[in-house]
Amino acid sequence: MSLALLARTHDRTAAQDGVSRLSRRLIRLGLTALGGLIVLAGVLIAPLPGPMGLPVATVGLILILRNSYKARRAFVRVQRAHPRTLHPVRRLLRRRPEVLPVMWHLALRTERLLVPRRYRVAIRGRRLFRRRRATSTIVA
Repeated sequence: MSLALLARTHDRTAAQDGVSRLSRRLIRLGLTALGGLIVLAGVLIAPLPGPMGLPVATVGLILILRNSYKARRAFVRVQRAHPRTLHPVRRLLRRRPEVLPVMWHLALRTERLLVPRRYRVAIRGRRLFRRRRATSTIVA
């Protein structure tokens, strides 16, 4: 009698285990799909003024990479092929992301791509800001 009871409880736990495994897979699939939608939203709002597209897309990428083993492997493969391009994204994927330095670096790269050398103002503006800040702390 106890063997039959043991067999029934074993069958229930196997069935419950299968259901819980299926539910975990569905949750992971749902979170991956949500991450994809968030990445798409980030790409769509990227042309708007301000850097809001990149952080939104990064949040979606985090969701995808945490819930999809295949996506994680593909990301590592692309990262190894193009390390300079994905370095800002990797810095934003850390536990404590360096948002302002990443945004500044991207602004400098964009300026270097689009603006001729004699019209670039970002580096000169930063140097001027640092000089003014240094003189104001000495005076005070």
